[in-house]
Amino acid sequence: MQSTLLLAVRHGGRMERGSRRRSEPEEADKGRMKRTIIKDWKTRLSYFLQNSSNSNKRKSKKAGKHRTYFRPSPEEAQLWSEAFDELLANKYGLAAFRAFLKSEFCEENIEFWLACEDFKKTKSPQKLTSKAKKIYNDFIEKEAPKEINIDFQTKNMIAQNIQGPTHSCFSAAQKRVYSLMENNSYPRFLESEFYQELCKKTPISRAAQGT
Repeated sequence: MQSTLLLAVRHGGRMERGSRRRSEPEEADKGRMKRTIIKDWKTRLSYFLQNSSNSNKRKSKKAGKHRTYFRPSPEEAQLWSEAFDELLANKYGLAAFRAFLKSEFCEENIEFWLACEDFKKTKSPQKLTSKAKKIYNDFIEKEAPKEINIDFQTKNMIAQNIQGPTHSCFSAAQKRVYSLMENNSYPRFLESEFYQELCKKTPISRAAQGT
């Protein structure tokens, strides 16, 4: 009986030591995974910022101006958590949110919202018509390449409205998509590793993210 207990104690001791040995690689794996996630976020963000910056650079040549985007300070990044509009109004924040939606395979929502914002600023009737058709073909019609998740009635209403497009053609759909992002994607973005990293109050050089 005593020998059995002794074996059990020894066996248990080995198991505990083995458990401790396994926990160290697990912690290392977790650390590597976190660094990989942050690195992937930065890669995606750099891609969006570079595209946005190149676009602005082309536009600025006409105006004689040049824009450069800076990584926000932790205080600036924390402002994004106060309201969804604060995030969308910030160039860096918008690019970060787009990268996040891309990682969740639902970037069509922010792309549609941005297309609608551009559409509402269009003044030329000819351009209004062509843009309305493009938005419909890209985001609204059945099996569109970037089809958004809206109800059948809203889709039908849009199909009728674009026959004689006005600036409010996509208003109902845009509000629906905005609500989806604000209530679902936005909270997850605020909890993401990348956003938490931006909010850390550590010395960070404000280097330009694009040229």
